[in-house]
Amino acid sequence: MQNQNKGILYGTSAYVLWGFLPIYWKLLDSAGAEIVLAHRFIWALVFMILFIIFTRRLSSFKKEWQQIIQHKKTIVIISAAAVIISLNWFTFIWAVQEDHVIQASLGYYINPLVSVLLGVLFLKEKLSPAQILSFLLAGIAVTYLTVSYGVFPWVSLILAFTFAFYGLLKKIVHISAVFSLTIETAIITPLALIYLIIFRSNLGFIHGSISMNVLLILAGVATAVPLLLFGSSVQLIPLSMVGFLQYIAPTIMLVMGVFLYGEPFSLAHLITFVLIWISLVLYMVSTFRSKKKIYKTQQTIN
Repeated sequence: MQNQNKGILYGTSAYVLWGFLPIYWKLLDSAGAEIVLAHRFIWALVFMILFIIFTRRLSSFKKEWQQIIQHKKTIVIISAAAVIISLNWFTFIWAVQEDHVIQASLGYYINPLVSVLLGVLFLKEKLSPAQILSFLLAGIAVTYLTVSYGVFPWVSLILAFTFAFYGLLKKIVHISAVFSLTIETAIITPLALIYLIIFRSNLGFIHGSISMNVLLILAGVATAVPLLLFGSSVQLIPLSMVGFLQYIAPTIMLVMGVFLYGEPFSLAHLITFVLIWISLVLYMVSTFRSKKKIYKTQQTIN
């Protein structure tokens, strides 16, 4: 019970931090999304290496790396995951800085449904009628927003699909969250450094603004800490509980987008979000019932 309470605390902390992360990217508005992304990878790698050394996992990391380089398929999958998360991070930073926080919120509401869809397509997982209905409602919601509001929610869909594909690749390759993030950032960091050296003066640092430069450096901490908390949470609580907690972040983003940043929230937006919320409730209830049924069956057999 104590471990579960810790897991809930870690998971809640991770999603609360992710929910408020738009504030951080807004503070770096003048730097530009591409510079923020480059620094995010570089300093996240630095932080993760220091974390591995501090927690005395360096020898374990070296063994893991030696095993990985012996399998070309694993390297390809991890590289693909690094590229996909790069697109996800860039889109999210750009969306926040360009006043699309509500669209970002919608993307992370849709993401769990997209993840399950990919599970059906690539992992041959089966859906219940209620889960199929939840997907149809989500599709109707996105279509309605596109037709009524006149804007295709491409930001939401890029965020939802990239993070879902990222999760799928992570599911295929079983590597600890700490080592995986370190390797992924190590793959992209050389490209980030090349970009900053060739195309940006002062490596993207802003001349005369110590506070902005400190924020750029701390972007690595802002990236790594929620992921480490999330990784610890997943090990201590059931995935169904993690699934419930994950809606904390987009809810915080939605509230901030409307009330803090004053982004337009029309009737079309409201109807879209209501349809998404209904679809998520349907999916969660259906998933809970199916797991409960499996548990009862196992208890009967035992």
